[in-house]
Amino acid sequence: MSEFVTSDNRLGAYLKGRRVRLDPAALGFAGERRRTPGLRREEVASRANISPTWYTWLEQGRGGAPSADVLDRISRALMLTDVEREHLFLIGLGRPPEVRYHRQEGVTPRLQGVLDALDPSPALIRNAIWDVIAWNRAATVLLTDYGALPPEERNVLRFIFLDPRVRAAQYDWESVARFVVAAFRVDAARAGAAAEVEPLVDELCRKSPEFLAMWRDNDVRSHGEGAKHIKHPILGPLAFEYSAFQVDGRPDLSMVVYNPATAEDAAKIRELVG
Repeated sequence: MSEFVTSDNRLGAYLKGRRVRLDPAALGFAGERRRTPGLRREEVASRANISPTWYTWLEQGRGGAPSADVLDRISRALMLTDVEREHLFLIGLGRPPEVRYHRQEGVTPRLQGVLDALDPSPALIRNAIWDVIAWNRAATVLLTDYGALPPEERNVLRFIFLDPRVRAAQYDWESVARFVVAAFRVDAARAGAAAEVEPLVDELCRKSPEFLAMWRDNDVRSHGEGAKHIKHPILGPLAFEYSAFQVDGRPDLSMVVYNPATAEDAAKIRELVG
């Protein structure tokens, strides 16, 4: 069997490309002179705890499709990033891997700069369990002063079901609440955050019979864009058109931007936010 990877063997080419980039000495393998850079096939197989013959067949395009477990072991053996791991699954199995939720606090300065540049349109970033982890000044003035709250209280579901001020600001609270629960369920499942969601859901079920009833409905809804109407204590009725965007490389984060729906609303907001 030829040692060369054929052009239509995308999986083999990708595995070899990642393998030759690794430093054998840094991974504890003997530092003797090698004909080619990177790890040997048997060294990758050893790190992945799979048969050297089976790994060789994968690089050569033989043996059929690997299992998700094998690809996961190889991704760790090759020290792939989350993006590289996803690509490995796409070319190896034709689908992305099951998501692995990594809860991280805060955002990068560059991402915060994007939020700040959107003033006077309110904009925020929430994680998979709908904790608000970043926001701009317009969001503070028009939605909630998130910075005045402890981090554990900056949760959209807690606002909707447990904060009377947020409830009073909604024109149709029940409709908004049902939408939030259904969209939240989708986001949490997509990010693989079931373990993180459970304590929050348990708490809300204890404290809000309305949440308990809506959660048991098992409704799911898309929330990429839509309209939002609020009653602001200073500006009065305001209408927004919102859009939600997933942050690239972070399936646990969504950016939500609220644009004024009318020129009149935009003028009022601009005057208040400055």
